[in-house]
Amino acid sequence: MTVEAAVSAAFVSCRRHACHHSNSSLATPKSRDCGTKAVIRHFSFLAGQPVFDFVFSMATTQLTYFGHSGFKLQTPSGKVLLIDPWLKNPLFKKGEDELRKLDRVDVICITHGHFDHVGDAVEIADKTKANLLCTFDLAIALRNALGFPGEDSSLVGHLGGEIHVLDGEVTARFVPAWHGAAIMPNEKSPPIYGGTPSGVVLSIRNGPTIYHTGDTDLFSDMALVPLERPIDWMLVCMGGHFTMGPARAARAVELVKAKSVIPIHFATFPVLTGTPEMLADELEKLGSKAQVRTMRPGETISLSN
Repeated sequence: MTVEAAVSAAFVSCRRHACHHSNSSLATPKSRDCGTKAVIRHFSFLAGQPVFDFVFSMATTQLTYFGHSGFKLQTPSGKVLLIDPWLKNPLFKKGEDELRKLDRVDVICITHGHFDHVGDAVEIADKTKANLLCTFDLAIALRNALGFPGEDSSLVGHLGGEIHVLDGEVTARFVPAWHGAAIMPNEKSPPIYGGTPSGVVLSIRNGPTIYHTGDTDLFSDMALVPLERPIDWMLVCMGGHFTMGPARAARAVELVKAKSVIPIHFATFPVLTGTPEMLADELEKLGSKAQVRTMRPGETISLSN
């Protein structure tokens, strides 16, 4: 079969499959995506690696929100990376269930050492053998103070360096954040130095670039974040009190020039009074073209670039 015939046959198969699932009342994000997976399998068998790479780029990056600042990122090939995985936070009512069902995690990325960002990382790593992606000082503190398992430091880096993750499908770069980073082993022990807090930029091969701010205030060097790669999705803290609130978060979005914005770190505690609506209002005041996409805990979306 020629490449052209393989392309034609696979796209027809995908379209029929997608239409069937999208019209079903039982359709799920997973079932809607299986048509694309079928195309990938078809191409890899019929057309060889070059066409496989072309169709592989059609698969989407999936982002699931756990509430607060936690996310699951699933790459087009199905690999799983978690960011600040506090699943048992007050906003995610199904967090315990989701934690039990979480059977594959390849990498856990942690922006800083506070309990609401380390979250359930140690438990998840024990269960899945996930590799740790964070800054050097934080990795030492997580292992010594909290017993984060494993000795593989291949994904441990520092601000500015690029780290190739998940067989090169993702490139990670840690960037500064203005915050604290102390780790508390327990309520009675003194805090342990957790290094410099950070945000993280994750660039998906042939896909979007995502900037998770971590916890931070507004600072002028945010304008440097998109110099290497434009930011398609900015996961921006904006609840106030412990981080910047909506007004300063809106200015941060403008410095980064992000195309789309997902508000994080809000409503978890009573003192976090900033809302996504307030952020949208502040962006409108600045004449921003960034689109605000508010996610519900447990919701999954497909990311485009």
